[in-house]
Amino acid sequence: MLTRLDHVGVVAHSLDEASQVLINRMGFALDEARSPLPKGDYFAKERTQIFFIKIGLGETRLEILLPEDAESGIGRWLQKRGPSMHHLCYLSDDLPADAARLQNEGLEMIDLGAHPETMRGCFFHPRSMNGILTEIIQEGAVGVRPPR
Repeated sequence: MLTRLDHVGVVAHSLDEASQVLINRMGFALDEARSPLPKGDYFAKERTQIFFIKIGLGETRLEILLPEDAESGIGRWLQKRGPSMHHLCYLSDDLPADAARLQNEGLEMIDLGAHPETMRGCFFHPRSMNGILTEIIQEGAVGVRPPR
């Protein structure tokens, strides 16, 4: 079952750029537990640094995506759209079952080459999700805390 919204992915040119609004003006804080300093987490396939921002007292986070170049998918996104929302991510208590259920409902999963039984997360194409890139991650995956 999809248990909650885990994070909203946001693409930016730099952590300073994202921090100007999210930390300095809105008063949110860097989630250091999910963002190892000084370089954050690294998504090698997309050549992207990742930092998480805490939103108030809740469990939902903002995921700041900082592509290293314009050739990766996230880099092309930034070049085309500028700093913007990239995706929504939901937490699942049974990722393989949820992925299969959504595919059976006609939603188009993006093939990232992982076998459903071993994947920690998956994406669904915006064309089948009302224009929103959608990620689902497994509860307990690295850096993901279960709901309270």
